[in-house]
Amino acid sequence: MTVSHMLAFAAVAAEETKSPLLPNVSELILGTGAFFLIFFVLAKFAFPNIKKTLDERADKIEGGLARAAAAQEQASKTLADYQEQLAEARTEAAGIRASAQSERQAIVEEARTEAVTAAAAVTSRAQEQIAAERDTVATSLKREIGELALDLAGKIVGETLSDDAKARATIDRFLADLEKQAGQVRS
Repeated sequence: MTVSHMLAFAAVAAEETKSPLLPNVSELILGTGAFFLIFFVLAKFAFPNIKKTLDERADKIEGGLARAAAAQEQASKTLADYQEQLAEARTEAAGIRASAQSERQAIVEEARTEAVTAAAAVTSRAQEQIAAERDTVATSLKREIGELALDLAGKIVGETLSDDAKARATIDRFLADLEKQAGQVRS
C-alpha cells in the first residue's frame, strides 16, 4: 500500500468515525465563502434595483393616494358649489314664481277693474240712451196727445183752435189734468 492510499483510507475512516450532525469543515468554509460572494453580488447589483423598484412603487402609491385625496377634495368643492348653485336657483325660481303670482294678481285686478269700469260705462250709456228715448217718446206722445186734444176740443167747442198760444194753453191744461188723474190713481 502506498502512502497515498493510506491517507485516503485514513480520511475515509476519519469521516466514518465523525458524527453525521457535524458538517465537514471544508464544506463549511466553502459554503460560507459562497454565501458572502452571492450576498455581495446581490447587495451590489440586485438589492439597489429592488430598492429602487419598491421606492417607485411606494411613490406611485403615495402619489395615487395624494391624487385621489386631491380629486376627492375637488369633487367635494364641486359638489358644494353645485349645491350652492342649486340652492340659489331654487331661491331664484321661488322669487320668479312669487313675482309671476303677484303680476298675475295685478293683471286679474286690473282686468276686473277695467271690466267694472266698462260695465259701468255701458250701463251709464244705456241709461242715458233710455232716458233720451223716454224723453223723445214722451215729447212725441205729448205732441200727439196735444193734437188729438185740439182736434177733440175743436169738435166739442165747434171752433177751430188754430191759434198756437191758445192751443198750447189748452194742451198744457189738458196734460196737467191727466197727470193729476194719474197721480190719484197711483195713490
